[in-house]
This record gives sequence, structure tokens and C-alpha cells, in this order.
Amino acid sequence: MNFFTKKMQWNNLEFIPFKLCVASIYLWVGIHFHDYLSSYSHLLLAVFAVSVLVTMYLWIQKMRSKD
Repeated sequence: MNFFTKKMQWNNLEFIPFKLCVASIYLWVGIHFHDYLSSYSHLLLAVFAVSVLVTMYLWIQKMRSKD
């Protein structure tokens, strides 16, 4: 079962955790270059971790439903 060769349809509601995941890690990386957002470092890392877990869960569920 290769994760990267399967094609799946995602609706907008299911795509939100992925967008949140990508946005939070970009902001977390950007924090190291700007002191204004440094107080939100732990919050953004937590949002990233939760959104990665949700995205992976949705992805695996979709792959199982296709089989």
C-alpha cells in the first residue's frame, strides 16, 4: 500500500485540518525570525501536532474506504 500513488477526492471540510497543519508549521518556523510572535510558539506547535494527527486519521480512513 503506497501512500503517495493513491488518488482521493477531498471535500473542503476534510481539507481544513491539512491547511491548518501547513499554516501552523509555516508560522512556527517564521517565529524564529520575528520576536513579535515568539510568545505563541507553543500554541502554534500544539495546533500543528493536533492538525497532523487529524489529517493523518482522515487520510488513512479515506484510503481504507477505497479498498
